[in-house]
Formats: sequence, structure tokens, C-alpha cells
Amino acid sequence: MYIPFLFLHSVFRWLVLFSLLVAIFRAYRGWKGNKLYTKTEDAIRHWTATIAHVQLIIGFVVYMVSPLVKFYFSKANTTNPKEPLFFGIIHISLMFIAIVIITIGSSMAKRKPTDRSKFSTQLIWFSIALLLIFLSIPWPFSPLAARPYFRPL
Repeated sequence: MYIPFLFLHSVFRWLVLFSLLVAIFRAYRGWKGNKLYTKTEDAIRHWTATIAHVQLIIGFVVYMVSPLVKFYFSKANTTNPKEPLFFGIIHISLMFIAIVIITIGSSMAKRKPTDRSKFSTQLIWFSIALLLIFLSIPWPFSPLAARPYFRPL
């Protein structure tokens, strides 16, 4: 059960990043160009938040069934003492906060009265969430917990 969910979590990482980048780019272009907030823009906002929520649920499942998390919490000494800190606190906390920020930004953008304010709200909140996500992904070059770009099944 752990390996398939870890694979899904790895795949959805890229979907979250791609959808956030598209939503931020379109929000910036709409805000800068004073464009209309169309049904397409609203769908992108909605699907970006939905993909992020699915990723969060998959991440919680991975966290609950992970043998590594159990190992990290049962052993005081590991080969890399930064990994328990990263996966036990930093990764899960920052990712959860980022998804909350995406949810708030999506909800606020949907309710704004003008198209320009919808674009600016989405741009600001989604950009903050993207920054948090970039900081908390275990990139292969990370000194805290290096993981591959893509997990094979």
C-alpha cells in the first residue's frame, strides 16, 4: 500500500506545481493586461485547488502508512538526523499551510467583485503557496532530505 501511494504522491507533486504555475501565470497576465476573469480562469483556479487537495490527502496517507516515519520516530539516531526533522515537522507543516493558503486564495478570488481583484488575489495567494511548496519539497539537492525527482512504481 505504501509504494503505490508514494508513487501517486510523486506524480501529483508535478501536477500541483504545473497547475500552480499555470494559474499564477494566467493571473499575472490577467491582472497586468486588465483582462476578463472568464470561466476558463475560474476553472483553472478551481482545478488548481482541487489537485492540491488531492495531493494533500495522498500525502496524509503516505505519512500514516510510511515505514520511514515509523522508523524516524522510533529511533533517536539515524544516518541523517535532519530527515526526521524535515519529514516529521517541516515538510508536512509547510505543505499543509501551503494548501490552506491555496484554499483561502481560491475562495477569496472567487468572491471578489472585479476581475482585476480576482486576478490579483489569486496571484498573491497562489504565489505565496508556491514559495512554501518549493521550500518544503525534498529536492534531490536538498541538504535536509534528498529524494529523486520522480519515484518509480
